[in-house]
Amino acid sequence: MQQKIWESIQTDADLQRVQKELRASLLEMIGGLPNRKTELHAHVTGRIQMAGFSIEKLIFESLPGVYVTALVYSPDDHSTKHPAVLVPAGHATNGKIHYQVLSQRLASRGYVVIAWDPVGQGERSQFWDAKAGKSRYNLVCAEHAVMGNLAYLAGANLARWEIWDGMRAVDYLLTRSDVDPDRISITGTSGGGTQTTLIAALDSRIKAVVPSCYITSMPMRMGNRIFADPDSDPEQDLYGTLSNKVGYTGLLLLMYPRPVMIASAVLDFYPIEGARKSFRETQRIYERLHHADRIAMAEGYHGHQYSDENQEAGLDFLDRFNQMPLRRGLLTAKELPDRDLFCTKSGQVMLDEPGARSLMDVIHEYYEERKGSPRKNLPEQYRDSKPAAIEKWTTTQFKGAPPTENQITWEQEASTSVGEFQIDKYVLRHSRLLVMPLLYIHKSSGQQRDALLWFKETGKATSSEWPEIENLLRSGHDVVTFDFRGLGETRMPYTAVSPDDPLLGKLDFDHAYMNPVSGVLANHVYNSLLSGRPYFYQMLDDAKIASRFAEEKLRVKITAVAAPGGAFTIAAAIAEVTPGIKLQRDTGSALLRWDELVEKKQETWPIWLLVPGGAYIQQAN
Repeated sequence: MQQKIWESIQTDADLQRVQKELRASLLEMIGGLPNRKTELHAHVTGRIQMAGFSIEKLIFESLPGVYVTALVYSPDDHSTKHPAVLVPAGHATNGKIHYQVLSQRLASRGYVVIAWDPVGQGERSQFWDAKAGKSRYNLVCAEHAVMGNLAYLAGANLARWEIWDGMRAVDYLLTRSDVDPDRISITGTSGGGTQTTLIAALDSRIKAVVPSCYITSMPMRMGNRIFADPDSDPEQDLYGTLSNKVGYTGLLLLMYPRPVMIASAVLDFYPIEGARKSFRETQRIYERLHHADRIAMAEGYHGHQYSDENQEAGLDFLDRFNQMPLRRGLLTAKELPDRDLFCTKSGQVMLDEPGARSLMDVIHEYYEERKGSPRKNLPEQYRDSKPAAIEKWTTTQFKGAPPTENQITWEQEASTSVGEFQIDKYVLRHSRLLVMPLLYIHKSSGQQRDALLWFKETGKATSSEWPEIENLLRSGHDVVTFDFRGLGETRMPYTAVSPDDPLLGKLDFDHAYMNPVSGVLANHVYNSLLSGRPYFYQMLDDAKIASRFAEEKLRVKITAVAAPGGAFTIAAAIAEVTPGIKLQRDTGSALLRWDELVEKKQETWPIWLLVPGGAYIQQAN
């Protein structure tokens, strides 16, 4: 579908029409941008003289009480206005400081450079434990996960505020007498490549763009992330990216006709084949519209980094389009200790600025401004996600061929007797490639009774839950229990081991798999958001598939659903969206309410219950 859109672009007018649609989609996916620019209150807290340039330590407010710590590299030559470059930081604990070599190299070429800490990194920890002297989470990705997951519930994305910081950095540059306002560029790598792309896509004041180690193909990135890059980065997973037909090529086309170079790494976990694909798609359109000279790609044979060879290619590209002298080679930078480049006394701006606000507060404020709007109930939201018509699917015995999109095939694995009860084991196949292990537990006499769906957070019932299952059986119900996709026997056999989150590797497999901050299931949840159908809704689909099989093959009617602990929220949703199925509430069962999570600014909760905009959905009591 995306390819047809790109092929339809034959004129500038065609592209302008597509850009308008892409921009509207992008703004919707991030939750819009703040509607007014407040005072920056920019102030310099220190200055370091280097050879040929100085480094200013800057603090400004991108929003009232939201303090941004930044370094400004300014050439000593004050006889002329200089081009400027924004350098957003990638996922590094020390944020902006990690990119001092790149920044120094740009300054040595005559650019004014601003590099800043993204929220949750460097001097901008949002969960700092002053007594312990560290964040409650890691400063690479984990703080982003905590903030980003709450932002989803509030109907926004963490990228909204990262983009805004970058736009306000442009505003700051425009206040400087040494900056040429018509020559502002941006380059960053990894998470900085994400910001480079998104900021440039939405801010036309940026005239040349070099994202590094970010551009690829969305399906390829989705396919390898769980075992190649398990850390959670919600700002990179905009809800509905694929369903809104945006993707990487769409983001690049939002920059047209400005010059763009894609810097990529052949051995990156952002697949190089995807980067080449997105580049070719974008290049064809630039060529078709007579701007072939403004699109380029650099490939370094290395892993995930902004290598010297890619930096040299990127800086040469910027020089060309900023009318700078042609140079060869890179400056050998003098790296300074982190402490020397702190903008704050303590090393954390939230500690030093009395009026500082946490981004968790800002997200809550965003929700408060919107919660009065009319709300849809869960069945309406679920229907809007365009689920398959599972109630019309056919059910047939598995004969070796994969099922069609609208078919459930089954095979019976075994039957076991436990006293007066029988456990029939089935394997269902559906949606072409998915498998569902299912147990039908009933009286051995064969007496037909209504059935009840039962499951726990990790999937179907096991032997340890037999007392609870037996009580249900003796109360007059047969029991159908099953594994949701990605849980129980269908768990993906990967262990999330991350250099950025070493504590994850110390957890046992079960807890690491379902870790709400980083882990295998979290990555599957984020992939589902890209597709526009949250995993939570896919779990509701699975319940419907189990019910359809029970009615068609087992000839039993599902009339109720029950689940203990955290799984009760899923059970309540199943009952809400499925006519004829009632919720059976156990003593102590508690419903997780999305609006209450945002109201309480709760930091962690079961990631599989994530529904973007969930805080505005009416949930049944």
